[in-house]
Amino acid sequence: MPPALRTRLLAALAAALTVAAGLTVRAVTGGWFGKYAGDALYTVLVYALIVLVWPRITPARAALGALAFSWAVELAQLTPVPAALSEVSVVARLVLGSTFGAADLVAYAAGATLAASAHALLRRRREHRPEPVTTPP
Repeated sequence: MPPALRTRLLAALAAALTVAAGLTVRAVTGGWFGKYAGDALYTVLVYALIVLVWPRITPARAALGALAFSWAVELAQLTPVPAALSEVSVVARLVLGSTFGAADLVAYAAGATLAASAHALLRRRREHRPEPVTTPP
């Protein structure tokens, strides 16, 4: 299987698992842990989607992209636009949120760091895996 396809499949699986983890965290936990774990997982999902689109991206660039997107969404909450959109659309509420929280910026950074660390570890393992030996017929 070509490396880019393998990376895309793993990114799609990571995205699906991240959504499941986010829904589970929200369902079974509460308080600050549930909120900030959900925020971190939001950035992990954005990271996975970036890798899905650009499978050869480095972990550092994917982390910066996911973090920039997450922070931009959070900073947009300083305007009335996300709150207004969240009132009329569940999807907008899930993607854009509605109220700014400075602590969310830290949770997004944690999610980007976690995703980049996992991605770098997987890449390192793949690069150090020995090539299969084939014998001529």
